[in-house]
Amino acid sequence: MTDLWSLFLRASFVENMPLSLFLGLCTFLALSRRTETALGLGVAMTAVMGVTVPLNQLLYVWFLAPGAWGWAGLPELDLSYLSLVAFIGVIAATVQLLEMVLDRFFPAVYAAFGVFLPLLTVQCAILAGSLFMQERRYGLAESAVYGLGSGAGFAVAVVVLSAVRTRLAYADLPDGLRGLGITFILAGLMSLGFASFALMAAQ
Repeated sequence: MTDLWSLFLRASFVENMPLSLFLGLCTFLALSRRTETALGLGVAMTAVMGVTVPLNQLLYVWFLAPGAWGWAGLPELDLSYLSLVAFIGVIAATVQLLEMVLDRFFPAVYAAFGVFLPLLTVQCAILAGSLFMQERRYGLAESAVYGLGSGAGFAVAVVVLSAVRTRLAYADLPDGLRGLGITFILAGLMSLGFASFALMAAQ
């Protein structure tokens, strides 16, 4: 249990997708203007990663990994070269299901996402979670914890950034820093802050 908790904390803070690994910055910056939208994005990221990483782990272990087809008399069959395409397919199906649920039960959140919700299908942070799982050979429990931790870390980062941006809306900033200018500076400062977690973990 301690190992899984450590993995969750590491995925959330030490290996934070947008601020430590610089993955998923497109939606991270675009949907951090309002806290409500950022919170919705964080929940969506956590849900998608929490589902797709363990699903892709099962898919890889049972169908794609070398020797996975031993039960069918084909122990030499290796379909691992299809993992990238298969992972994207699982992610696309999950995002499509999430989109239908939001459209049906949470239309305000669905409208707030706009074009960015379908873009979660090709969100590099979501795909990276499954690829890291494959590379590190996580088990099912580890994959689920890693997916939830990565999504939660993304949610924390985007909500914090949106909260700061909301406060800065009332600040008297120079014209050159308004909009994305100050956002990039904020993201850089937050990245330095999250880098301290990596130093703490290395101790």
